[in-house]
Amino acid sequence: MTYSPKLSSAFNDTFLRSNHISSQSGMCSFCTEECSGTCEIALAAVLGQRTVYPTNTGNNQVGSEKLYPVDFSHFNINGRVFGAIGANETYEEANIYNVGLEREYGKFNPVKLALPIILPALIKLNWKDYFAGAAMAGVTCVIGEEARDKDPELKIENGKVVEFKLLKTILDSFRKYYRGYGQIVLQCNVEDDMLGIPEYALNEYQLEAIEFKFGQSAKGTQPARKLKDRKDALEKQKNGLLVFPDPMDPDIITKAENGTCPNFYSYGRLPLWDEKYLIGRIEKLREMGIKNFYLKMAGYDKEDIERVIKIGSKAGVDMITFDGAGGGSGYSPSKMMNEWGLPTVNLEDSVCTIVKDLKTNGEYIPAISITGGFASEDQVFKALALGDGDITAVGLCRASMTAAMTGKNIGERIKEGDIPKNMEKFGNTVEELYGDLADLRSIYGEQADKFSLGAVGVFSYLNKIAFGIKHFAALNRKFDISYLDRSDLIPLTVSAKDILDNK
Repeated sequence: MTYSPKLSSAFNDTFLRSNHISSQSGMCSFCTEECSGTCEIALAAVLGQRTVYPTNTGNNQVGSEKLYPVDFSHFNINGRVFGAIGANETYEEANIYNVGLEREYGKFNPVKLALPIILPALIKLNWKDYFAGAAMAGVTCVIGEEARDKDPELKIENGKVVEFKLLKTILDSFRKYYRGYGQIVLQCNVEDDMLGIPEYALNEYQLEAIEFKFGQSAKGTQPARKLKDRKDALEKQKNGLLVFPDPMDPDIITKAENGTCPNFYSYGRLPLWDEKYLIGRIEKLREMGIKNFYLKMAGYDKEDIERVIKIGSKAGVDMITFDGAGGGSGYSPSKMMNEWGLPTVNLEDSVCTIVKDLKTNGEYIPAISITGGFASEDQVFKALALGDGDITAVGLCRASMTAAMTGKNIGERIKEGDIPKNMEKFGNTVEELYGDLADLRSIYGEQADKFSLGAVGVFSYLNKIAFGIKHFAALNRKFDISYLDRSDLIPLTVSAKDILDNK
């Protein structure tokens, strides 16, 4: 059988006209010259290089469509009826409401999490509510790379950012609701770092935390973006970006004068950081006042994974997030989203194996978070259990953004009197429908009634995740998630058993 999707995708609204498919190629087995051109090949024949990336970016999220041979569904959750770990064996203590979910990480500046959750890097769609909801829920969130591009008033002089006012709005979207848990982190790729954004953010807006990005599950390389024309290419080049072909090449100038100029693309630099640079860079920024440091890594070669963990160890990094194959963003190559990297289960297993070996040597290990395709409480529980004590948090990215978008949209429909049919039976007012507003009021008081319903949606979604985890933990008679381990999982397949046996 094949695990790869057919040559049709929601990434670009393509489909196959036939039900008869050649499994190896993903094409219709019978391809005819009369076809109107509905598949990915036809789209590429017209649009060319553009179809390496999804054509449905913008106000959308895009995720992998590949069916992987192993994922968290290959495990069931164990259960026990005797004893109580982490609580006294009394009815008053040994219940779901007394399951401890809080975590803490940080080598020099401790950060508390109300839940074992982080919201990984994003800076698109309803990002304001994404970050606000994270603060309300008490979890860490990360501002996506190249956030500077969202600011139309961005100013760069002599290769450094000198004005990036939108960053204050982004940071304040979390800080306004901060209640002692979590942290808002600014992710930096190579360009962000070269432009001096860490220093700018610290000096202008008292930034506390930076995440250096090596890659993500959907985007192991940096994106190539088609530019309008040579004028646009020159502007991007002036701002320090790589542009191909070089708009200042004499041959290209001649072609431009003759009206035969090729397409121009800006291209993000690949991270070529090494131990010497990163450790020194982090040390310098820490001396300047940055309190916490994070790394973002994907399912690259296992030697690279180990090297990044060791860099994090030597640099005193606070957390490393590992992103498993199967993720997506909308700015990643379509086939890269489907066909590269370690699937999340395999990545977590590899990371935990490396971590245990390093711990044996007495080395400092940063907190580890795992992300890549998580959306429900059973998946979060399984990831924590599979981590065998070495996973601090699980990243909920696309799912949390979905909560931010739908929470906002449904709130707007309530105001218009256009209640979605599937929700009419629960009520027709904000008070009736947004059930966890009461929990927010208990934290923030009556001002919670004025909160954006998109942020309330994120809070409510994460509240559901938390409540579900508590049920599974109590099912195993473990009343603090620090006690979760691989004995809490039941393998359903040979592949799952092999992973569980790899301790």
